Amino acid sequence: MTATATRVLVLNSGSSSVKYQLLDMNPDSGGGPAAGTRLAVGLVERIGEETSRLAHTPLATGGDKRETEGPIADHGAALKAVAAELSADGLGLDSPQLAAIGHRVVHGGLKFTAPTVIDDAVLAEIERLVPVAPLHNPANITGIRTAQALRPDLPQVAVFDTAFHTTMPEYAARYAIDVATADAHRIRRYGFHGTSHAYVSRKTAELLGKDPSEVNVIVLHLGNGASASAVAGGRCVDTSMGLTPLEGLVMGTRSGDIDPAVTFHLKRVAGMSEDDVDVLLNKKSGLVGLCGDNDMREIRRRIDEGDERAELAFDIYIHRLKKYIGAYTAVLGRVDAVAFTAGVGENAAPVRAAALAGLEEMGLAVDADLNAVRSGEPRLISPECARVAAAVVPTDEELEIAQQTYALVSA
Repeated sequence: MTATATRVLVLNSGSSSVKYQLLDMNPDSGGGPAAGTRLAVGLVERIGEETSRLAHTPLATGGDKRETEGPIADHGAALKAVAAELSADGLGLDSPQLAAIGHRVVHGGLKFTAPTVIDDAVLAEIERLVPVAPLHNPANITGIRTAQALRPDLPQVAVFDTAFHTTMPEYAARYAIDVATADAHRIRRYGFHGTSHAYVSRKTAELLGKDPSEVNVIVLHLGNGASASAVAGGRCVDTSMGLTPLEGLVMGTRSGDIDPAVTFHLKRVAGMSEDDVDVLLNKKSGLVGLCGDNDMREIRRRIDEGDERAELAFDIYIHRLKKYIGAYTAVLGRVDAVAFTAGVGENAAPVRAAALAGLEEMGLAVDADLNAVRSGEPRLISPECARVAAAVVPTDEELEIAQQTYALVSA
């Protein structure tokens, strides 16, 4: 890596999409951009369909968002299209200023506990984990291989969603099933959204004016996918998602915690196949299963109009949140802050207010005026007298991936 190579391209490859951001990690030397400045952002979606769409915004030049539609056959074609858009702005992948490409990889198992430069052995291990992440790791692998083909000389770095949670003690990570069976099939709680939980817990400590090692935080990552974590002194000690992202909180389309025997019951009584049950619990449950909507704004609108199904769905969602806040308070022993993040956590004031309502004896409270403020900045929403801070901390997973990637390749 040359001394002038300070840019990181972050790729998040899904099964039919590629999200990307180009960031400059230059620490503001010589009047350059501030560390973490976004130069371009974009999304390719519906890959493999006739109506594929690429949306690209060149932030470095202040240009307008550009959108194109048309067939994009595969991830290789998608990344070539992204490279062309970046080149049009003078930000091409052939630039000597590009230091590395950072890839979001959902599942790293127990082997990968930190960002890792990708070689053949690393890629083989990511492939070996496909059975425990069949919806995510294959797409991540495709993105990595495509990027390697475009820039074989450039460091490619994997940043794993599971890495932050590998600090969980065994008594939190293990399921109470036969040990030999669990070990043979890698069955344990891995957790997900790790880059978000790492970023938000650290930013929450900054908001409190303390070092992360001094702060115990409950992080509530509430989006269409949702997870909670208990972070003690900067280290995750428990998290709500498990072997897969299905466990834990009520989500947009996922059930979260459920009696495992429900699956046996559905197979025996309803004649459902394994795939039927998988689809039910992952895509037809959660908020959408309870009331037909997984958009919290629409659910709140329906509640305001007196819709009882929407109200019940909201109440179930909040009840599960409160259970995890209480459980993680017990796990941590001392809680300094509860931090809300992601789409719902950052924008849905009624969710934050309801989640902490009635928890005053635990030191938690919400200031209605502060909670109503809309801002893209980290902020407190608790009254000054509250023993435990309540905070809204916008997540930035792409920046976290870029920071981890650049720190590794520039070391």
